[in-house]
Amino acid sequence: MSVSCTKVHHEASDPRARLRFRCQTSPPLMATASHAPSLRRLLDLAWPIIVSRSAQTVVSVADAAMVAHLGEEGLAATTTGALNLMAFFILPMGVVFIVSSFASQLYGRGDHAGARRYGFYGLAVAAMAQVLYLVAALFAPRAVAAIGYSPAVAALMSQYIVCRLFTGGAAIGLEALGNYYGGLGNTRLPMAAQVFCMALNIALNWVLIFGHLGAPALGVYGAALASALSTLIAFLVLLGCFLAGYGEHTSARKSKAKLRLAELGRMLRFGFPSGLNWFVEFAAFSLFINLVINGLGTTTLAAFMAAMQVNQVAFMPAFGLTSAGAILVGQSIGAKALDEVPKTVKLTAFVTCGWMGFVGLVYLAFARLCMLPFAPPGAEREAFLDIAAQILTLSITWQLFDATVMTIAEALRAAGDTAFTAWVRGIAAWFVFVPGSYVSVRVLGGGIGWVVFWLTGYIALMAFVLLLRFRGGAWRKLDLAGAEMPPV
Repeated sequence: MSVSCTKVHHEASDPRARLRFRCQTSPPLMATASHAPSLRRLLDLAWPIIVSRSAQTVVSVADAAMVAHLGEEGLAATTTGALNLMAFFILPMGVVFIVSSFASQLYGRGDHAGARRYGFYGLAVAAMAQVLYLVAALFAPRAVAAIGYSPAVAALMSQYIVCRLFTGGAAIGLEALGNYYGGLGNTRLPMAAQVFCMALNIALNWVLIFGHLGAPALGVYGAALASALSTLIAFLVLLGCFLAGYGEHTSARKSKAKLRLAELGRMLRFGFPSGLNWFVEFAAFSLFINLVINGLGTTTLAAFMAAMQVNQVAFMPAFGLTSAGAILVGQSIGAKALDEVPKTVKLTAFVTCGWMGFVGLVYLAFARLCMLPFAPPGAEREAFLDIAAQILTLSITWQLFDATVMTIAEALRAAGDTAFTAWVRGIAAWFVFVPGSYVSVRVLGGGIGWVVFWLTGYIALMAFVLLLRFRGGAWRKLDLAGAEMPPV
Protein backbone atom coordinates (compact mmCIF):
# COMPACT_ATOMS: atom_id res chain seq x y z
CA MET A 1 0.00 0.00 0.00
CA SER A 2 1.45 3.36 -1.03
CA VAL A 3 0.65 6.47 1.01
CA SER A 4 1.24 9.56 -1.15
CA CYS A 5 -0.85 12.14 0.68
CA THR A 6 0.29 14.86 3.05
CA LYS A 7 -0.91 15.96 6.45
CA VAL A 8 -2.61 18.91 4.74
CA HIS A 9 -4.80 16.53 2.76
CA HIS A 10 -5.77 14.75 5.94
CA GLU A 11 -6.81 17.91 7.73
CA ALA A 12 -8.50 19.62 4.80
CA SER A 13 -12.11 20.60 5.20
CA ASP A 14 -12.78 20.09 1.51
CA PRO A 15 -14.79 16.84 1.19
CA ARG A 16 -13.08 16.14 -2.11
CA ALA A 17 -9.68 16.35 -0.38
CA ARG A 18 -10.85 13.95 2.34
CA LEU A 19 -12.11 11.59 -0.36
CA ARG A 20 -8.73 11.75 -2.14
CA PHE A 21 -7.03 10.88 1.17
CA ARG A 22 -9.23 7.84 1.74
CA CYS A 23 -8.69 6.61 -1.79
CA GLN A 24 -4.94 7.06 -1.68
CA THR A 25 -4.46 5.31 1.69
CA SER A 26 -6.83 2.39 1.19
CA PRO A 27 -5.32 -0.86 -0.06
CA PRO A 28 -6.07 -1.72 -3.66
CA LEU A 29 -9.28 -3.65 -4.21
CA MET A 30 -7.36 -6.42 -5.97
CA ALA A 31 -4.69 -6.77 -3.26
CA THR A 32 -5.87 -10.20 -2.22
CA ALA A 33 -6.01 -11.47 -5.76
CA SER A 34 -2.64 -10.05 -6.73
CA HIS A 35 -1.02 -11.68 -3.70
CA ALA A 36 -2.75 -15.03 -4.07
CA PRO A 37 -0.12 -17.81 -3.89
CA SER A 38 0.53 -19.97 -6.92
CA LEU A 39 3.10 -22.60 -7.77
CA ARG A 40 4.31 -20.53 -10.69
CA ARG A 41 4.93 -17.42 -8.54
CA LEU A 42 6.69 -19.50 -5.90
CA LEU A 43 8.98 -21.26 -8.35
CA ASP A 44 9.67 -18.08 -10.31
CA LEU A 45 11.03 -16.50 -7.13
CA ALA A 46 12.57 -19.70 -5.82
CA TRP A 47 14.72 -20.99 -8.65
CA PRO A 48 17.23 -18.11 -8.58
CA ILE A 49 17.44 -18.47 -4.77
CA ILE A 50 17.93 -22.21 -5.18
CA VAL A 51 20.74 -21.58 -7.64
CA SER A 52 22.25 -18.99 -5.26
CA ARG A 53 22.10 -21.30 -2.23
CA SER A 54 23.35 -24.24 -4.25
CA ALA A 55 26.25 -22.12 -5.48
CA GLN A 56 27.12 -21.35 -1.85
CA THR A 57 27.01 -25.07 -1.11
CA VAL A 58 29.22 -25.86 -4.10
CA VAL A 59 31.87 -23.54 -2.64
CA SER A 60 32.14 -25.58 0.56
CA VAL A 61 31.68 -28.90 -1.22
CA ALA A 62 34.38 -27.96 -3.74
CA ASP A 63 36.74 -27.05 -0.89
CA ALA A 64 36.14 -30.45 0.70
CA ALA A 65 36.39 -32.47 -2.51
CA MET A 66 39.51 -30.68 -3.75
CA VAL A 67 41.45 -31.15 -0.49
CA ALA A 68 40.40 -34.81 -0.11
CA HIS A 69 43.64 -35.91 -1.79
CA LEU A 70 45.54 -34.47 1.17
CA GLY A 71 44.14 -37.19 3.44
CA GLU A 72 41.58 -37.35 6.22
CA GLU A 73 43.40 -34.73 8.34
CA GLY A 74 43.18 -32.11 5.59
CA LEU A 75 39.54 -33.06 4.88
CA ALA A 76 38.60 -32.93 8.57
CA ALA A 77 40.36 -29.56 9.01
CA THR A 78 38.62 -28.00 5.99
CA THR A 79 35.08 -29.28 6.62
CA THR A 80 35.12 -28.82 10.39
CA GLY A 81 36.89 -25.47 10.00
CA ALA A 82 34.11 -24.30 7.68
CA LEU A 83 31.53 -25.38 10.26
CA ASN A 84 33.34 -23.64 13.11
CA LEU A 85 33.64 -20.54 10.93
CA MET A 86 29.86 -20.41 10.76
CA ALA A 87 29.86 -19.83 14.52
CA PHE A 88 31.43 -16.44 13.68
CA PHE A 89 29.25 -15.75 10.64
CA ILE A 90 25.82 -17.02 11.62
CA LEU A 91 24.74 -14.32 14.10
CA PRO A 92 25.27 -11.27 11.85
CA MET A 93 24.15 -13.32 8.85
CA GLY A 94 20.93 -14.16 10.65
CA VAL A 95 20.50 -10.49 11.54
CA VAL A 96 20.68 -9.41 7.89
CA PHE A 97 18.15 -12.09 6.92
CA ILE A 98 15.58 -9.70 8.40
CA VAL A 99 16.43 -7.21 5.62
CA SER A 100 14.34 -9.38 3.32
CA SER A 101 11.40 -9.19 5.73
CA PHE A 102 11.49 -5.38 5.89
CA ALA A 103 12.13 -4.99 2.16
CA SER A 104 9.31 -7.35 1.17
CA GLN A 105 6.75 -5.72 3.47
CA LEU A 106 7.71 -2.19 2.43
CA TYR A 107 7.72 -3.22 -1.22
CA GLY A 108 4.27 -4.76 -0.79
CA ARG A 109 3.18 -1.45 0.75
CA GLY A 110 4.63 0.48 -2.21
CA ASP A 111 7.39 2.21 -0.21
CA HIS A 112 10.36 1.45 -2.47
CA ALA A 113 12.62 4.14 -1.03
CA GLY A 114 11.99 2.82 2.47
CA ALA A 115 12.91 -0.69 1.36
CA ARG A 116 16.20 0.61 -0.07
CA ARG A 117 17.18 2.13 3.27
CA TYR A 118 17.19 -1.32 4.80
CA GLY A 119 19.75 -2.40 2.24
CA PHE A 120 22.09 0.21 3.72
CA TYR A 121 21.28 -0.94 7.24
CA GLY A 122 22.28 -4.45 6.25
CA LEU A 123 25.61 -3.14 5.00
CA ALA A 124 26.11 -1.36 8.32
CA VAL A 125 25.77 -4.70 10.12
CA ALA A 126 28.34 -6.21 7.74
CA ALA A 127 30.81 -3.41 8.48
CA MET A 128 30.41 -3.86 12.23
CA ALA A 129 30.88 -7.60 11.87
CA GLN A 130 34.14 -7.16 9.95
CA VAL A 131 35.64 -5.17 12.82
CA LEU A 132 34.81 -8.00 15.21
CA TYR A 133 36.27 -10.60 12.82
CA LEU A 134 39.62 -8.82 12.73
CA VAL A 135 39.73 -9.06 16.53
CA ALA A 136 38.57 -12.69 16.49
CA ALA A 137 41.37 -13.64 14.07
CA LEU A 138 43.89 -12.89 16.83
CA PHE A 139 42.34 -15.43 19.21
CA ALA A 140 41.14 -18.13 16.80
CA PRO A 141 44.31 -20.31 16.85
CA ARG A 142 44.29 -20.61 20.65
CA ALA A 143 40.57 -21.38 20.66
CA VAL A 144 41.01 -24.15 18.08
CA ALA A 145 43.97 -25.63 19.97
CA ALA A 146 41.92 -25.75 23.18
CA ILE A 147 39.19 -27.90 21.62
CA GLY A 148 41.34 -31.03 21.51
CA TYR A 149 41.88 -31.88 17.85
CA SER A 150 44.98 -33.74 16.79
CA PRO A 151 47.90 -31.29 16.36
CA ALA A 152 47.91 -31.65 12.56
CA VAL A 153 44.16 -31.02 12.25
CA ALA A 154 44.29 -28.06 14.68
CA ALA A 155 47.14 -26.37 12.79
CA LEU A 156 45.43 -26.67 9.41
CA MET A 157 42.05 -25.61 10.79
CA SER A 158 43.53 -22.48 12.37
CA GLN A 159 45.01 -21.43 9.04
CA TYR A 160 41.66 -21.96 7.33
CA ILE A 161 39.59 -20.02 9.88
CA VAL A 162 41.95 -17.04 10.23
CA CYS A 163 42.19 -16.57 6.47
CA ARG A 164 38.43 -16.63 6.02
CA LEU A 165 37.83 -14.17 8.87
CA PHE A 166 39.69 -11.42 7.01
CA THR A 167 36.88 -11.18 4.43
CA GLY A 168 34.02 -12.26 6.72
CA GLY A 169 32.35 -8.86 6.44
CA ALA A 170 32.10 -9.33 2.68
CA ALA A 171 30.24 -12.61 3.23
CA ILE A 172 27.74 -10.82 5.49
CA GLY A 173 27.43 -7.92 3.03
CA LEU A 174 26.77 -10.32 0.16
CA GLU A 175 24.00 -11.91 2.22
CA ALA A 176 22.55 -8.51 3.22
CA LEU A 177 22.28 -7.29 -0.37
CA GLY A 178 20.94 -10.65 -1.51
CA ASN A 179 18.17 -10.40 1.06
CA TYR A 180 17.43 -6.81 0.05
CA TYR A 181 17.02 -7.68 -3.61
CA GLY A 182 15.12 -10.83 -2.68
CA GLY A 183 12.62 -8.78 -0.68
CA LEU A 184 11.92 -6.74 -3.82
CA GLY A 185 11.27 -9.95 -5.74
CA ASN A 186 14.51 -9.57 -7.70
CA THR A 187 16.16 -12.88 -6.89
CA ARG A 188 18.13 -13.14 -10.14
CA LEU A 189 20.73 -10.45 -9.48
CA PRO A 190 21.90 -12.05 -6.20
CA MET A 191 21.89 -15.38 -8.02
CA ALA A 192 24.28 -14.02 -10.64
CA ALA A 193 26.61 -12.76 -7.89
CA GLN A 194 26.62 -16.11 -6.10
CA VAL A 195 27.22 -18.08 -9.30
CA PHE A 196 30.10 -15.76 -10.13
CA CYS A 197 31.48 -16.32 -6.63
CA MET A 198 31.19 -20.10 -7.05
CA ALA A 199 32.94 -20.17 -10.44
CA LEU A 200 35.73 -17.91 -9.22
CA ASN A 201 36.18 -20.01 -6.08
CA ILE A 202 36.54 -23.25 -8.03
CA ALA A 203 39.06 -21.65 -10.39
CA LEU A 204 41.09 -20.22 -7.52
CA ASN A 205 40.92 -23.56 -5.71
CA TRP A 206 42.48 -25.22 -8.74
CA VAL A 207 45.26 -22.66 -8.76
CA LEU A 208 45.95 -22.31 -5.04
CA ILE A 209 45.30 -25.80 -3.64
CA PHE A 210 47.20 -27.69 -6.31
CA GLY A 211 49.72 -25.00 -7.29
CA HIS A 212 48.85 -24.47 -10.97
CA LEU A 213 49.83 -21.51 -13.19
CA GLY A 214 53.04 -21.01 -11.25
CA ALA A 215 51.33 -20.53 -7.88
CA PRO A 216 52.57 -22.46 -4.81
CA ALA A 217 50.54 -25.51 -3.75
CA LEU A 218 48.98 -24.20 -0.55
CA GLY A 219 46.66 -27.10 0.26
CA VAL A 220 44.09 -26.30 2.97
CA TYR A 221 45.26 -22.69 3.22
CA GLY A 222 44.81 -22.37 -0.55
CA ALA A 223 41.17 -23.48 -0.20
CA ALA A 224 40.62 -20.82 2.45
CA LEU A 225 42.33 -18.11 0.42
CA ALA A 226 40.31 -18.99 -2.69
CA SER A 227 37.02 -18.76 -0.75
CA ALA A 228 38.04 -15.49 0.90
CA LEU A 229 39.05 -13.79 -2.37
CA SER A 230 36.05 -15.00 -4.37
CA THR A 231 33.64 -13.82 -1.66
CA LEU A 232 35.25 -10.38 -1.49
CA ILE A 233 35.20 -9.86 -5.26
CA ALA A 234 31.58 -11.04 -5.63
CA PHE A 235 30.50 -8.71 -2.83
CA LEU A 236 32.20 -5.72 -4.45
CA VAL A 237 30.42 -6.45 -7.73
CA LEU A 238 26.98 -6.67 -6.07
CA LEU A 239 27.75 -3.58 -3.96
CA GLY A 240 28.49 -1.65 -7.15
CA CYS A 241 25.11 -2.70 -8.57
CA PHE A 242 23.35 -1.60 -5.38
CA LEU A 243 25.04 1.81 -5.21
CA ALA A 244 24.23 2.39 -8.88
CA GLY A 245 20.57 1.47 -8.26
CA TYR A 246 20.70 -1.41 -10.73
CA GLY A 247 17.84 -3.90 -10.50
CA GLU A 248 15.60 -1.66 -8.36
CA HIS A 249 12.34 0.20 -8.83
CA THR A 250 12.68 3.61 -10.49
CA SER A 251 11.35 5.48 -7.44
CA ALA A 252 14.01 3.83 -5.25
CA ARG A 253 16.81 4.81 -7.63
CA LYS A 254 15.68 8.44 -7.76
CA SER A 255 15.19 8.84 -4.02
CA LYS A 256 17.90 10.05 -1.68
CA ALA A 257 18.48 7.53 1.08
CA LYS A 258 17.86 9.52 4.27
CA LEU A 259 19.02 6.95 6.76
CA ARG A 260 17.35 6.94 10.14
CA LEU A 261 18.92 5.71 13.36
CA ALA A 262 15.48 4.70 14.65
CA GLU A 263 14.99 2.41 11.65
CA LEU A 264 18.41 0.82 12.14
CA GLY A 265 17.48 0.22 15.77
CA ARG A 266 14.17 -1.28 14.68
CA MET A 267 15.93 -3.61 12.26
CA LEU A 268 18.34 -4.74 14.98
CA ARG A 269 15.47 -5.22 17.43
CA PHE A 270 13.81 -7.72 15.10
CA GLY A 271 17.01 -8.89 13.44
CA PHE A 272 18.97 -9.84 16.55
CA PRO A 273 16.48 -12.55 17.58
CA SER A 274 16.59 -13.74 13.96
CA GLY A 275 20.38 -13.97 14.15
CA LEU A 276 20.20 -15.52 17.60
CA ASN A 277 17.77 -18.02 16.16
CA TRP A 278 20.47 -19.34 13.83
CA PHE A 279 23.41 -18.76 16.18
CA VAL A 280 22.13 -20.87 19.05
CA GLU A 281 21.43 -23.77 16.70
CA PHE A 282 24.76 -23.60 14.91
CA ALA A 283 26.60 -23.14 18.19
CA ALA A 284 24.89 -26.25 19.57
CA PHE A 285 25.69 -28.18 16.40
CA SER A 286 29.30 -27.02 16.50
CA LEU A 287 29.59 -28.13 20.14
CA PHE A 288 27.99 -31.43 19.15
CA ILE A 289 30.61 -31.94 16.43
CA ASN A 290 33.52 -30.97 18.65
CA LEU A 291 32.45 -32.89 21.77
CA VAL A 292 30.43 -35.82 20.45
CA ILE A 293 31.52 -36.63 16.88
CA ASN A 294 35.17 -35.72 17.48
CA GLY A 295 35.23 -38.31 20.26
CA LEU A 296 34.43 -41.08 17.75
CA GLY A 297 37.76 -40.61 15.94
CA THR A 298 39.14 -38.71 12.96
CA THR A 299 37.70 -41.11 10.35
CA THR A 300 34.17 -40.79 11.76
CA LEU A 301 34.57 -37.01 12.08
CA ALA A 302 35.68 -36.71 8.45
CA ALA A 303 32.89 -39.05 7.28
CA PHE A 304 30.18 -37.24 9.23
CA MET A 305 31.26 -33.80 8.00
CA ALA A 306 31.51 -35.01 4.40
CA ALA A 307 27.99 -36.46 4.66
CA MET A 308 26.76 -33.14 6.01
CA GLN A 309 28.34 -31.39 3.02
CA VAL A 310 26.37 -33.64 0.68
CA ASN A 311 23.24 -33.09 2.76
CA GLN A 312 23.61 -29.35 2.15
CA VAL A 313 22.90 -30.05 -1.52
CA ALA A 314 19.41 -31.02 -0.38
CA PHE A 315 19.13 -28.36 2.32
CA MET A 316 20.01 -25.31 0.23
CA PRO A 317 17.41 -25.81 -2.53
CA ALA A 318 14.82 -26.42 0.19
CA PHE A 319 15.95 -23.26 1.96
CA GLY A 320 15.65 -21.43 -1.36
CA LEU A 321 12.04 -22.57 -1.69
CA THR A 322 11.20 -21.49 1.85
CA SER A 323 12.96 -18.14 1.34
CA ALA A 324 10.79 -17.56 -1.73
CA GLY A 325 7.74 -18.45 0.32
CA ALA A 326 8.84 -15.95 2.96
CA ILE A 327 9.11 -13.19 0.33
CA LEU A 328 5.53 -13.88 -0.74
CA VAL A 329 4.44 -13.91 2.90
CA GLY A 330 6.12 -10.54 3.54
CA GLN A 331 4.64 -8.93 0.45
CA SER A 332 1.17 -10.22 1.36
CA ILE A 333 1.48 -8.81 4.88
CA GLY A 334 2.69 -5.48 3.50
CA ALA A 335 -0.36 -5.36 1.22
CA LYS A 336 -2.65 -6.34 4.15
CA ALA A 337 -3.65 -9.56 2.37
CA LEU A 338 -3.26 -11.61 5.56
CA ASP A 339 -5.63 -14.39 4.51
CA GLU A 340 -3.22 -15.32 1.71
CA VAL A 341 -0.40 -16.10 4.17
CA PRO A 342 -1.61 -19.56 5.35
CA LYS A 343 -2.21 -20.56 1.74
CA THR A 344 1.33 -19.51 0.84
CA VAL A 345 2.81 -21.44 3.76
CA LYS A 346 0.83 -24.56 2.86
CA LEU A 347 1.96 -24.40 -0.77
CA THR A 348 5.59 -23.82 0.23
CA ALA A 349 5.54 -26.73 2.68
CA PHE A 350 4.06 -29.05 0.08
CA VAL A 351 6.72 -28.26 -2.53
CA THR A 352 9.61 -28.30 -0.03
CA CYS A 353 8.55 -31.63 1.48
CA GLY A 354 8.24 -33.08 -2.01
CA TRP A 355 11.83 -32.06 -2.78
CA MET A 356 13.23 -33.40 0.47
CA GLY A 357 11.36 -36.67 0.02
CA PHE A 358 12.85 -37.07 -3.45
CA VAL A 359 16.35 -36.44 -2.10
CA GLY A 360 15.75 -39.06 0.59
CA LEU A 361 15.03 -41.63 -2.11
CA VAL A 362 18.25 -40.68 -3.92
CA TYR A 363 20.21 -41.17 -0.69
CA LEU A 364 18.57 -44.53 -0.14
CA ALA A 365 19.60 -45.77 -3.58
CA PHE A 366 22.98 -44.06 -4.11
CA ALA A 367 24.43 -43.14 -0.69
CA ARG A 368 27.84 -44.74 -1.27
CA LEU A 369 28.11 -43.28 -4.77
CA CYS A 370 27.34 -39.78 -3.37
CA MET A 371 30.26 -40.08 -0.95
CA LEU A 372 32.89 -41.30 -3.44
CA PRO A 373 34.21 -37.80 -4.34
CA PHE A 374 35.11 -37.23 -0.67
CA ALA A 375 36.80 -40.56 0.00
CA PRO A 376 40.44 -40.02 1.04
CA PRO A 377 43.18 -42.27 -0.36
CA GLY A 378 44.83 -45.00 1.67
CA ALA A 379 43.77 -47.72 4.04
CA GLU A 380 41.02 -45.68 5.68
CA ARG A 381 39.09 -45.26 2.39
CA GLU A 382 36.68 -48.19 2.83
CA ALA A 383 35.99 -47.41 6.49
CA PHE A 384 35.30 -43.80 5.55
CA LEU A 385 32.86 -44.81 2.79
CA ASP A 386 31.01 -47.28 5.02
CA ILE A 387 30.47 -44.72 7.79
CA ALA A 388 29.63 -41.83 5.45
CA ALA A 389 27.12 -43.88 3.45
CA GLN A 390 25.45 -45.04 6.67
CA ILE A 391 25.10 -41.46 7.93
CA LEU A 392 23.72 -40.22 4.61
CA THR A 393 21.15 -43.04 4.50
CA LEU A 394 20.03 -42.44 8.09
CA SER A 395 19.60 -38.71 7.36
CA ILE A 396 16.40 -39.65 5.52
CA THR A 397 14.70 -39.81 8.92
CA TRP A 398 14.80 -36.03 9.43
CA GLN A 399 14.26 -34.72 5.87
CA LEU A 400 10.50 -34.02 6.05
CA PHE A 401 10.72 -32.57 9.56
CA ASP A 402 13.50 -30.27 8.37
CA ALA A 403 11.36 -29.09 5.45
CA THR A 404 8.52 -28.25 7.85
CA VAL A 405 10.81 -26.34 10.22
CA MET A 406 12.33 -24.29 7.40
CA THR A 407 8.96 -23.41 5.88
CA ILE A 408 7.31 -22.21 9.08
CA ALA A 409 10.40 -20.55 10.56
CA GLU A 410 10.93 -18.50 7.39
CA ALA A 411 7.26 -17.50 7.29
CA LEU A 412 7.38 -16.38 10.94
CA ARG A 413 10.59 -14.47 10.25
CA ALA A 414 8.93 -12.67 7.32
CA ALA A 415 6.13 -11.62 9.69
CA GLY A 416 8.60 -10.45 12.34
CA ASP A 417 7.95 -13.30 14.81
CA THR A 418 11.67 -13.85 15.38
CA ALA A 419 12.00 -14.00 19.17
CA PHE A 420 9.75 -17.03 19.62
CA THR A 421 11.61 -19.04 17.00
CA ALA A 422 14.92 -18.19 18.67
CA TRP A 423 13.64 -19.44 22.01
CA VAL A 424 12.37 -22.68 20.47
CA ARG A 425 15.67 -23.41 18.72
CA GLY A 426 17.70 -22.52 21.79
CA ILE A 427 15.74 -24.66 24.23
CA ALA A 428 15.48 -27.64 21.89
CA ALA A 429 19.17 -27.47 20.93
CA TRP A 430 20.75 -26.89 24.33
CA PHE A 431 18.36 -28.77 26.60
CA VAL A 432 17.41 -31.72 24.36
CA PHE A 433 19.79 -32.29 21.46
CA VAL A 434 23.25 -31.57 22.90
CA PRO A 435 22.84 -33.23 26.32
CA GLY A 436 20.93 -36.20 24.90
CA SER A 437 23.53 -36.94 22.23
CA TYR A 438 26.45 -36.38 24.60
CA VAL A 439 25.14 -38.77 27.23
CA SER A 440 24.15 -41.39 24.65
CA VAL A 441 27.51 -41.37 22.81
CA ARG A 442 30.23 -40.20 25.20
CA VAL A 443 28.82 -41.52 28.49
CA LEU A 444 26.90 -44.64 27.45
CA GLY A 445 29.14 -45.51 24.48
CA GLY A 446 26.49 -45.38 21.75
CA GLY A 447 27.35 -45.15 18.07
CA ILE A 448 26.28 -43.14 15.06
CA GLY A 449 22.71 -44.49 15.27
CA TRP A 450 22.14 -42.57 18.51
CA VAL A 451 23.54 -39.44 16.90
CA VAL A 452 20.91 -39.65 14.16
CA PHE A 453 18.19 -40.45 16.71
CA TRP A 454 18.82 -37.22 18.62
CA LEU A 455 19.15 -35.16 15.43
CA THR A 456 15.79 -36.44 14.17
CA GLY A 457 14.07 -35.97 17.53
CA TYR A 458 15.37 -32.44 17.85
CA ILE A 459 14.16 -31.37 14.40
CA ALA A 460 10.79 -33.12 14.85
CA LEU A 461 10.24 -31.31 18.16
CA MET A 462 10.90 -27.93 16.53
CA ALA A 463 8.54 -28.74 13.65
CA PHE A 464 5.72 -29.53 16.08
CA VAL A 465 6.16 -26.42 18.23
CA LEU A 466 6.55 -24.00 15.30
CA LEU A 467 3.47 -25.45 13.62
CA LEU A 468 1.44 -24.77 16.77
CA ARG A 469 2.84 -21.22 16.86
CA PHE A 470 1.85 -20.47 13.28
CA ARG A 471 -1.61 -21.94 13.67
CA GLY A 472 -2.07 -19.80 16.79
CA GLY A 473 -1.95 -16.69 14.58
CA ALA A 474 0.29 -14.46 16.72
CA TRP A 475 2.01 -13.30 13.52
CA ARG A 476 -1.21 -11.51 12.45
CA LYS A 477 -0.83 -8.97 15.27
CA LEU A 478 2.80 -8.01 14.62
CA ASP A 479 3.89 -4.69 13.09
CA LEU A 480 7.37 -5.32 11.65
CA ALA A 481 7.80 -2.43 9.20
CA GLY A 482 6.12 0.06 11.50
CA ALA A 483 2.78 1.54 10.49
CA GLU A 484 3.69 4.52 12.64
CA MET A 485 6.66 5.30 10.40
CA PRO A 486 5.09 6.31 7.05
CA PRO A 487 7.29 6.52 3.96
CA VAL A 488 8.53 9.91 2.80
